[in-house]
Amino acid sequence: MSDSRQPLDSTAPEADLSGWACAPFSAFGFTYDVYRKGTGPGVVLIPEMPGLDPVSLGLGNHLVDNGFAVAAPSLFGKPGIHMTRLDAVVTMVRACVAREFAAFATNANRPVTQYLRALARDLNDNTPGPGVGVIGQCFTGGFALAAAVDDSVLAPVLGQPSLPIPITASRRRDPGLSDHELAVVEKRVAEEGLCALGLRFTNDWWVPAERFKTLKERLGEAFEVIEIESHEGNLHGFKSSAHSVATREVRNREGHPAFEARQRVVAFLNERLKP
Repeated sequence: MSDSRQPLDSTAPEADLSGWACAPFSAFGFTYDVYRKGTGPGVVLIPEMPGLDPVSLGLGNHLVDNGFAVAAPSLFGKPGIHMTRLDAVVTMVRACVAREFAAFATNANRPVTQYLRALARDLNDNTPGPGVGVIGQCFTGGFALAAAVDDSVLAPVLGQPSLPIPITASRRRDPGLSDHELAVVEKRVAEEGLCALGLRFTNDWWVPAERFKTLKERLGEAFEVIEIESHEGNLHGFKSSAHSVATREVRNREGHPAFEARQRVVAFLNERLKP
């Protein structure tokens, strides 16, 4: 009888909620459950759509295994489960019209980022190290850089930042945060040596190259970019729709571009948070 089980490196790493402690955290009029695990310098892990599902938890456990204390706010969706396609669509639609996310707005000071800055400060107060990292992904990708307005954030990681949804040229160019917020980040780059890391697939419609160009023009060498080739016929066989660099597209094998990108994320956090 043939063995129908998939090899360990043929699918994205996943995990469940085992070992994660959950408690609500409130700030600026918002309250969300926050899942915490691990010891060491702090990292706020903001889940991608459709929520804190097994692949997001897989990244969370990977960070814990590498010596970080992770706080993952559940901003939408149902934590710990694979959502059905219908539930995922409903979650996406609700998030797109929610005031706190301002999914279509340009030059937006999104209310949820105030909450995330407060969470970052709280995590920094309760973990060792000079500051914390913030990883945003997909719908929340740009929130990581907006969180870096607060000086507790030393390592923002923008995983395929998709807001504002790029349905017009101006939205494609928009960096995903307000001019005021970006100016504060620029000041921190110049005066404090703040750096940020950005991840995207080259053929990803949701994360236009123009957005990264804007960020590169504003932040210069302080914005490190990892772009993985995903156009048709690419060497590693990524689908043209490949999107989630550090989660869904990761395969646990050396030399795999998404695996290497996730390794770079960990190295970046180590450099900034464990000097």
